[in-house]
Amino acid sequence: MSSSIDAFSALRNPHVRRLVTARLCGVAGAQILNVTVGWELYERTGSAWALGLVGLFELAPVLFLTIPAGNAADRYPRRNIVIWAQTLFAFAALGLAALSYAHGPVAAIYALLVVVGIARTFSQSASSTILPQILPKHEFVNANAWMSTTFQLASVLGPALGGFVIAWTGGATAGYGVAAAAEVVFIILIFGLPVIRPAGHEQKRTTAELFAGLAFIRRSKIFLAALTLDMFAVLFSGGLALMPLFAKDILHVGPEGLGWLRAAPSVGSMGMALFQTRLKPWQRPGRVLLITVAGFGLATIGFGLSESFYLSLFCLFLTGAFDSISVVIRATLEQVVTPDELRGRVSAIGYVFIGFSNEFGSFWGGATATLFGPVLAIAGGGVGSILVVAAVAAIWPVLLRIGPLHTLKPDEIPDMPAQIEARKPV
Repeated sequence: MSSSIDAFSALRNPHVRRLVTARLCGVAGAQILNVTVGWELYERTGSAWALGLVGLFELAPVLFLTIPAGNAADRYPRRNIVIWAQTLFAFAALGLAALSYAHGPVAAIYALLVVVGIARTFSQSASSTILPQILPKHEFVNANAWMSTTFQLASVLGPALGGFVIAWTGGATAGYGVAAAAEVVFIILIFGLPVIRPAGHEQKRTTAELFAGLAFIRRSKIFLAALTLDMFAVLFSGGLALMPLFAKDILHVGPEGLGWLRAAPSVGSMGMALFQTRLKPWQRPGRVLLITVAGFGLATIGFGLSESFYLSLFCLFLTGAFDSISVVIRATLEQVVTPDELRGRVSAIGYVFIGFSNEFGSFWGGATATLFGPVLAIAGGGVGSILVVAAVAAIWPVLLRIGPLHTLKPDEIPDMPAQIEARKPV
């Protein structure tokens, strides 16, 4: 990589600044909720299986609502969908606060996690496709680096604040309340974005058009390779769900330590994302993607084997740094190669990959920890991530040959048809 560029170019757009600030609040609220529900469930059940079920219940809506969420994002103003979805998220957080205060049944906690999953499914499909509507293509990389920076900053502050609130109040109720308040601020900020209706929003759609996002991804071998790499690598390294177990039973650091463990990957990601804002686009992004995911797997192995709190923090820091590069490359690739009229549907399918890897990865981590113990579950997952890198490189060697992402177009990607048919006349 060579010399630096204008690190703040994307932030000169006022709508981008508002979106970035809103993302800070929204992600912080979600992270506070995640660390709070994980701590409460482990305190009440003492079960790694109970932690794994969190991911399973949040994943279920992703699998069932992906197609409706993607089509909604391509038919209605994406800003409005985000507002509706995050309002639902805030009410779910308040419901969890009420359950925690009343010491309600664990089954009800899982029911509200399903509601959280519904909100996240619709919000993700819409929010991730707003940026290309308000920014020129050549600024996508810089904007995504800032979006990643904001995400990671929130992921640092959120878990740390969540752990502090739990320790200060002695329970989970206040943590859920703070999470709900953060989402309200997010909603207020999103109200300031313009209302933009996607092209062709008034037309009816055929069944084929409902599934056009899936068809587009199947044709794009580069995009499919990147999503597959992310899905399986993160699935096998789904250790965040086991953080309460590591904090309490292996590292013996309590809720404050849990907050820092959850924050450590985000510190690494934030630092790397800030560094990327000052770099020109990667010349061989496919190679970089494979290398960084392999590094992610190695760092995961280190965390699984560590019995030192500080070594564990360092390994988690490295997982975040490697993941930041992967996130920016994958997000930019999606935005560059996808026509705007398909972005909602493509983003929704992409979120299935992301949701599957993150949420089912949590379930996988809990299940394997129950069967083989937490150390073997995490270390073995890191080995699995490295094997996935080798498999993706062998199956899709074209990933190694792509040039700078901003130079790509759908009809210039190897093995892609010159014309991508987004819709047919009704």
